[in-house]
Amino acid sequence: MTLLEVTDLTVSFPTVDGVVKAVRGVSFSLDAGRTLGIVGESGSGKTVLTQTLLGLTPGADISGSVMFEGNDLLRISEDDMRNVRGARIAVIFQDPLTSLHPLYTVGWQIVEMIRAHDKSVSKKEASERAVDLLRRVGIPRPETRVNDYPHQFSGGMRQRAMIAMALSLSPQIIIADEPTTALDATVQAQILDLLLRLRHESGTALILITHDLGVVADIADDVMVMYAGRAAEKAAKRDVFYAPHHPYTMGLLESIPSSSAAGDRLRPIPGSPPSLINLPSGCKFHPRCGYVLDRCLTEEPPLRPLGLDAYHSSACWLPAKAAGLSEQAAELRARMVREGRGEAAAEVFEAEVAGAFGIDGSVTG
Repeated sequence: MTLLEVTDLTVSFPTVDGVVKAVRGVSFSLDAGRTLGIVGESGSGKTVLTQTLLGLTPGADISGSVMFEGNDLLRISEDDMRNVRGARIAVIFQDPLTSLHPLYTVGWQIVEMIRAHDKSVSKKEASERAVDLLRRVGIPRPETRVNDYPHQFSGGMRQRAMIAMALSLSPQIIIADEPTTALDATVQAQILDLLLRLRHESGTALILITHDLGVVADIADDVMVMYAGRAAEKAAKRDVFYAPHHPYTMGLLESIPSSSAAGDRLRPIPGSPPSLINLPSGCKFHPRCGYVLDRCLTEEPPLRPLGLDAYHSSACWLPAKAAGLSEQAAELRARMVREGRGEAAAEVFEAEVAGAFGIDGSVTG
């Protein structure tokens, strides 16, 4: 069953320097009990995309539709949005220390969350539920720790407290915005295991925002790779790791230690993400792409299905058969470069990308 249907969502912010095109026509759907991983570098539009779903981007120019329980979240009243935000769709923010109020105990903040949405719950009942929630997410001695302040919790415990708060009203969807970024590897693994367990126990759908494809490999069912405010590739998790099509997706994979795409040596993506005020012409990734063609300089490719699997789609001019990590796919990509790279694209490649791929301009993977 589809819980959330986002169609052609566009978000921009007018500034004194120009219009920031933060999200450019993104569409996706989310089914009950599924996890969608949204990945990409900082500034690719991941957080703005999900915050817009809950009306947390004031001052933005927004178009498109966000259908949830038969209502378009972009067009409902603020009172109706308050009934959705936190209760039906919850958020786990990136930094729990700044998300929790330093002057109130963790338990008080969970109780306040519960009673703000359900007036029929007494303070005593809400307090008992807060203790149970902390126990559920693995906080030791929850009867005592419920009265502690955020600064008395470790980073991992604060993140667990934020997860407990998000679960307090049994939401249908949880948005986790880089929930493990500031945590060490051991605590990160514990948080991911907790999210997986809670998803299986409650059937809650999860949107996981991250720049780490290793995290996606652990927890996601489907993946949307974003670049410059737009979906570069959408696919089931297995297709992203074993049959990537977009060069940006392959670049992210090559940056993961011990990934199948990287082989024995890591290869970073050259250059930096573009300004969302002054975007390049054509494909927005072409200044950093090892497969840049003349067509890429002037025409932005649409997000189009690859073969029979309509869900696996990519916004790249490379043919669908170029997807994957096989030698045949690599040879096809290399042939496309030889046939489609003229003088203009060769100049871009030599100026911006050649140092990362070899001085002869050849691309083999």
